[in-house]
Amino acid sequence: DGTGPAKLLEYNADTPTSLFESTSFQWRWLEDQIGAGVLPDGADQFNGTWEALVARFAEIFPDEPTVWFTSVADNSEDYGTVETLAWAAKEAGINPVYLTLDRLGITPEGRFADAEGWPVRSLFKLYPWENLLREPFAEYLAGSGCTFLEPPWKALVSNKAILPMLWRFNPGHPNLLPAVFEDEPGDFPEGVVIKPLFSREGASVRILDGFGQEIAASDDRDYDAWPKIRQAYHPLPVFDSKRPVIGAWVVGERCTGMGLREDAGLITQNLSQFVPHYIEG
Repeated sequence: DGTGPAKLLEYNADTPTSLFESTSFQWRWLEDQIGAGVLPDGADQFNGTWEALVARFAEIFPDEPTVWFTSVADNSEDYGTVETLAWAAKEAGINPVYLTLDRLGITPEGRFADAEGWPVRSLFKLYPWENLLREPFAEYLAGSGCTFLEPPWKALVSNKAILPMLWRFNPGHPNLLPAVFEDEPGDFPEGVVIKPLFSREGASVRILDGFGQEIAASDDRDYDAWPKIRQAYHPLPVFDSKRPVIGAWVVGERCTGMGLREDAGLITQNLSQFVPHYIEG
């Protein structure tokens, strides 16, 4: 609402869903609105993520002719994200090869291989590390000789344990919300959000007011079994009865664009709307 510094609600370092919407879709929307005369010719958008991805692929793989891209089978949303990344790799001069996760195999030497038996040297996987590390073939990860995107160390920062750790090392930072692990003391007079360490799209999230009464809870309880953190409740601004959340895209070490999602409820969830933006003037 412009009355204070932006607050970090979460940090997703592993699975870049809504990439297609944030790059291709909302840019096409902007061009269409300008063409229809709805927006002025000078309207712009904070949207350099596509160009940054192309440049980053070229930087990471200067001598790698092929990169494999994988996601779970029969999931059109995940495939759209992977396809967007594959097109960016192609524009960077890389040959992208797609295969579903269930068709990823192991050679007798312990290397990953695709369905045709070709060794997989570089792999982008739209599959969380916390799940991948529990799969039967996880024992081959260290010795596979495969370069992963995102790399395994992202498992340390792609879960919500990073929120209490950031607060522990930077207490009182204006861009952070107070956060603790569930077994640690914490004072949350304005309310508290209870989040599992591993959760996506608002699943298994609960919000309590300052008196400890539940005021919102996700219908999706798939992550209930994971340990929890507690984070200070920070009400989102309301515009036309919707509560928007800004997602910032970081490629390499630079923020390159943003996407907005909004919901009438207090929790941003899987079916919350993606809203394109424009900058005027």
